[in-house]
Amino acid sequence: MSGSTPTYEWDSQMYRLAVGQLDAAALRMGLDENVWERLRHPQRAQIVSFPFRRDDYQTVDTLVGYRVQHLLTMGPTKGGIRYAADVNLGEVTALAIWMTWKCSLMNLPFGGAKGGVCIDPGTLSKSELQRITRRYTSEIIEVIGPDRDIPAPDLGTDEQVMSWIMDTYSQQKGHAIPGVVTGKPIELGGSLGRAEATGRGVLACVVEACRHLSLPLEGARVVVQGYGNVGGAAARIAKSLGARVIAVSDAKGGIVDTNGLDLAKVDAWVREHRFLTGFPGADAVDNAEILELPCEILIPAAVQNQITERNAGRIACRVLAEGANGPTTLEADAILDERGIFVVPDILANAGGVTVSYFEWLKNLSHVRFGRMGKKFEEMTARGMVSALESATGKPLSEAQRSLLIRGADEEDLVNSGLEETMSSALGQIREVHRQNPKIPDMRTAAFVCAIEKIGQSYLELGIFP
Repeated sequence: MSGSTPTYEWDSQMYRLAVGQLDAAALRMGLDENVWERLRHPQRAQIVSFPFRRDDYQTVDTLVGYRVQHLLTMGPTKGGIRYAADVNLGEVTALAIWMTWKCSLMNLPFGGAKGGVCIDPGTLSKSELQRITRRYTSEIIEVIGPDRDIPAPDLGTDEQVMSWIMDTYSQQKGHAIPGVVTGKPIELGGSLGRAEATGRGVLACVVEACRHLSLPLEGARVVVQGYGNVGGAAARIAKSLGARVIAVSDAKGGIVDTNGLDLAKVDAWVREHRFLTGFPGADAVDNAEILELPCEILIPAAVQNQITERNAGRIACRVLAEGANGPTTLEADAILDERGIFVVPDILANAGGVTVSYFEWLKNLSHVRFGRMGKKFEEMTARGMVSALESATGKPLSEAQRSLLIRGADEEDLVNSGLEETMSSALGQIREVHRQNPKIPDMRTAAFVCAIEKIGQSYLELGIFP
C-alpha cells in the first residue's frame, strides 16, 4: 500500500501493532488495496464522558468511556468491556480490530468491537462500580443490543458487571433482554463453561500443537505469565491433563518451583492474600524473568508487548500460546520463527471466550436451555444445536458430539466439546495455510490470512454505498 499513513485519534503503540500485523498479512496475500485501507480503521468509535459520584456523596469525578466497532458488515459486533486506569481509544481500537480477526477465524457471525472505562476498579466499592456501569451503559445504549453489538467481560469486569449492563439495558427497553451481553451468571441466561472458556481454548490449541510436534503433554513444563481468569484456567486444565505447571505470575510478580506447583494451594493463597507474593515453598520470580524460564509450553496471559526483540532470543520454550492480546511484537515474531518456536497467535489462542459467547448468544436468542430436556422438545432442539455447532466449527460434528446432543447431555459438556473442536479445527486450518504457502513466514501471518480472506471477499461482494 503506497503513501504515508496519517495520524488518527486512535493512534497508539497498540493500534500500530494491530495495523502492522494486518499489513504484513495483506501484503503477502495480495489483498485489494481499497479493502486493505478500509480494514485499518474502525467503522464506528464512540467516546463518552459522564459524572461519577463517590460513596461520600461529596466527590464527583468525570470519567471517560469508549465503545469501538471495527467491522459492521459481518453481523452484530462482539467484544468485551474493560475497566482499567490506562484504557484509551487507541487500545480499545486495537482490541476491536483483533476481535474481528478472531470472529472470522472461528467462523462466527460477528464483527469485532471493544469498550472500556478509564478507571481503576481496584479502588472502587461495589456500589461505586455499579453506578459507573449503569451510567456507562446508558451512555452507549444506542449502539449496543443483541442484534447490534454484544458486550462481554474483559479486564476488570466480570459476570456481575454484565448483570448490571443487562438490567440497565432491559429497564430502558421495557422487557428482559438477556442477549444484550454474554458472560452473565447462569441464572440470567449465562452459559456453563463461559468463565474458563478462554483458558480452555488456549489449552485446546496447546494440545493440538503438542500433537503436531510429537511433544508429550504428560510431564511437560508449563509457565504462565498472568495467573488471572485466562492464565489460571489454562494452568489448572494443563495440570489436569498431566502437565507440570512450574511457574505462574500476577501483576506483583511470580513464583517458581521446578518440581511443579500445587495449584490448589496457590489458589487458596490467592483467595486469602489476593496476590502470589509471599507464597511459601516456591522461589520468587519477576514478570520479565518468568518468560525466560526453560519450559516446553509458555503461556503469556497478562498484557501486551511482553515478548520483544530484546528478550525473544532468550525465550526457552517449544510452544508459545498467547493467552493475552498482543503479547508479542512484530520484531519478536521474526526471531521466534527463526528459532523454530511454535507460536499459537492470540487471535486464535484466546478466541475461546468469544466462541462460547456465541453459544450463549444463540441460547438467549432462541430462548432454550441446553442440556437435559423433554423427549419431544429435545428432538426438535437437537437439530438446531447440531446446525449451530457445525456452523461454528465449519465442519460436521463427530458422532460423539451428536450423541451428546441427542441424549440431552449437560450444557457444559456441549459447550466444552464445541469449543475444543472449534479451536483444534481452526489451528489445523492455519497450519495447512502456513505449510502450503511459502510466502507466509509464520503461524501468525497464516492466521491473519485465513481471517482477512473471508472479510476481504465480503467487502468486494457488498460494494460501496452509495
